[in-house]
Amino acid sequence: MAKAVRQTLICLLVLGLVLVPFGPGRARAEGPLTPDEIGVEQMMADLALVRPLGMVATALGFVCFTLALPFSALGGNTEATFLKLVKEPAKFTFIRPLGDF
Repeated sequence: MAKAVRQTLICLLVLGLVLVPFGPGRARAEGPLTPDEIGVEQMMADLALVRPLGMVATALGFVCFTLALPFSALGGNTEATFLKLVKEPAKFTFIRPLGDF
């Protein structure tokens, strides 16, 4: 079990290091990219790596939202919890143009 957790953490670390060049820094520094500025490499990385991770993040966020629902209902912040845990990852995964980080 510990070996599987360690391998998963190493894979996530490597994946994070690979995705750093495709991060949102350039888009925020220079404004949003136009479709002509998005390269094939960015689209391929988005399709092969970022979108599947976004789907996992959306599903995991929904599970966390479901677990936190009684507490957020008591605190009166159910909408904010849903926004941060489910809606934002879903928008990042399914609505954003391909290759536009």
